[in-house]
Amino acid sequence: MPHRVAVLALDGLLPFELGIPQRIFGRSLSSTPGGRSGKLYDVVTCSVRPPGPVRTDADFSILVEHGPEALATADTVVVPASYELGPVFEEGRLTEELASAFARIRPGTRMVSICTGSYVLAAAGYLDGRPATTHWSSADHFQRTFPQVRVDPDVLFIDDGDVLTSAGVAAGIDLCLHLVRRDHGAAVANEIARRTVVPPHRDGGQAQYIHRPVPEPQFATTTAARAWALARLDRPILLRDMAQQEAMSVRTFTRRFREEVGVSPGQWLTQQRVERARHLLESSDLSIDQVARDAGFGTATSLRQHLQAALGVPPTVYRRTFRASADTP
Repeated sequence: MPHRVAVLALDGLLPFELGIPQRIFGRSLSSTPGGRSGKLYDVVTCSVRPPGPVRTDADFSILVEHGPEALATADTVVVPASYELGPVFEEGRLTEELASAFARIRPGTRMVSICTGSYVLAAAGYLDGRPATTHWSSADHFQRTFPQVRVDPDVLFIDDGDVLTSAGVAAGIDLCLHLVRRDHGAAVANEIARRTVVPPHRDGGQAQYIHRPVPEPQFATTTAARAWALARLDRPILLRDMAQQEAMSVRTFTRRFREEVGVSPGQWLTQQRVERARHLLESSDLSIDQVARDAGFGTATSLRQHLQAALGVPPTVYRRTFRASADTP
């Protein structure tokens, strides 16, 4: 059976965010013997009330065909943002309707929030003592309202196992693609990203989107250096080599790279090499030593260390997991 995702539509919801899970999970397909495709996820939208209209923050309402009973059937529950959270936002407590709806959720269900949907998860107690994020403009208020939550305002999303939270709006796409990648591997997630015309993985965090004074007109980007590095990940890449691609000093390049991408050049290179290694492990029969060389880690030991740090598993386990997933109808 496909993994069931229940999307909770609350009054005051943002239509864009409500559509993200359907667009990402609803388009996820698996290849089965005989060349047929099957759905990996079954996505349903539900309300805290019986089926009927739900207000949005736009000039229209939506007709939701499932009530809160759908939450009891979910393997994953997604809570998009709403501008009408009332006591959830103001006092950090669930309304009676929300509390009754959440009581239907089975223990062990994966919980996901998009943007300020994190307020609902926090008010329900899912984030107590755990790391979480939300839209950067609400981060301070969120932390004051829920001091027991370890708020990180700089990241696009946080994966804490069975509870995941994302930053504002489009970061919900990043998080949903991450879940597909986690569940079924990079190849499936990349194909969905291509069809959705979005990057499979965005660099950096929210810091790059926070309003700042307009930079000076002569501000140069680091795009060419990143493209140059991506074309030769299998070779040694020095910071000064990247800086030379933009005709900058190392110091200036490092500062501007962090301003644009949200992480240092070294961190970004490691991220890209991990992604290359994941793709090779999933899609090729190359030895671990060859994967390490092609991804730019040099040795199998270095690859193991970086993959363990990034994903929590060594290369052989990662390959076995996603090869088994790909071979299972």
